[in-house]
Amino acid sequence: MSIACCLPVVECVYCLACTRWVWQRCLHTTGYDSETWGLASSGEFEPVPRLCRFILAVYEDDLEDPQWAPPGGYGIEPRWVVRRRTYEHTRGHAPTYLLYVDHRHSDVVLAVRGMDMAKESDYGVLLDNRIGQRRFDGGYVHNGLLNAAEWVFDAECDVLRDLLHRNPGYTLTFAGHSLGSGVVAMLALVAVQNRERLGGVERNRIRCFAMAPPRCMSLNLAVRYADVINAVILQDDFLPRTDIPLEDIIKSLFCLPCLLCGNCLVDTCIPESVMLRDPRRLYAPGRLYHIVERKPFRCGRYPPAVRTAVPVDGRFEHIVLSCNAISDHAIIWIEREAQRAIDLMLESERTMTAPENQRMDAETTLTRDHGEEHQAALRRAATLGIADVNLPSPYGTFNENMTLEPDEGSPVLSESGRRRTVWNEWIARIFEKDESGQMVPRR
Repeated sequence: MSIACCLPVVECVYCLACTRWVWQRCLHTTGYDSETWGLASSGEFEPVPRLCRFILAVYEDDLEDPQWAPPGGYGIEPRWVVRRRTYEHTRGHAPTYLLYVDHRHSDVVLAVRGMDMAKESDYGVLLDNRIGQRRFDGGYVHNGLLNAAEWVFDAECDVLRDLLHRNPGYTLTFAGHSLGSGVVAMLALVAVQNRERLGGVERNRIRCFAMAPPRCMSLNLAVRYADVINAVILQDDFLPRTDIPLEDIIKSLFCLPCLLCGNCLVDTCIPESVMLRDPRRLYAPGRLYHIVERKPFRCGRYPPAVRTAVPVDGRFEHIVLSCNAISDHAIIWIEREAQRAIDLMLESERTMTAPENQRMDAETTLTRDHGEEHQAALRRAATLGIADVNLPSPYGTFNENMTLEPDEGSPVLSESGRRRTVWNEWIARIFEKDESGQMVPRR
């Protein structure tokens, strides 16, 4: 058969694949992404609108006379601002940020703004990446975002250590939006790996809230650091779902069909099981909070519900064709809907007022449930054969110093080797050796 005869067949197959993909994306709504997740509580979600306002404050020239403050203001006391860094200070190494001590909530906050479309340096941070270019703690991360985070950490490490020393018991929170959320996600990784430079701060006192984050770390890191990093995604936001490298997105801005065709080919031709076992594929970081406020085939916004999980497979894999995919990325909308969600949670809880000791028991239960969910996600990742996932020990702690370095030529175990490893781990949990060396059930 000649090439001329083959071309119409190939075109028909490609058109059918594209039609199938468009049909699926039009029927698929983002509520399906998190419909099996649990509902978030007000206690765990309470920092989100407040931290959104802190991020918005970074955009202001003068906090004493704000120009774009939301209703109720930013909630910032100007006298508690430790320092502000503009592009003149960062010299293009990182976006602008603000360092603030929130004495009302016993929190030291470093807030990073989103991308400035007029700054060439922000494009440089975003485009400084190549798949598999940068390894970190047994996984892969976005090179430009990690470089920016390391620059910020080196610049502010001494100040952060001093603030934590002068305010014992305070938490250290990194918060950012869009490009800034990728930077703070990397900052959380760097801070956990360099806690001695922060005065030996405990891991459970470091946390990160990434609003509308890019896909910036491999799946093993996203799951392992879910106890530190929290990602907040509003309904149809495109960025956490865009698995095409960010540099290709910028190149495709003037050719949207090219971007859509690329996604069509990926969704149609590559099974999810293959994508999960790719150690260089990047994902949205940490524990995910999905704000759902619209329903399929219905107009308008509904009372927002916040669902949360530490997913392994099905981690916002597909772009949704939605007219709100861009607007849901805006920090102002995330702040408004997060505040609405908190108000609804508090109103619901006020109708069922519990004694103080019961509220404390509920917080303890929430912490335990999150820990168990995190361990279950790690076990699920190991079962799926995801490379370099540290399983929790029998004592409920994590081996933070364990860094596996697989051979670069074969970064993923073979299927048989992966099954054997998982099987041996389960056998070791169920059986133990007696004095004669025989395997007997654990008691």
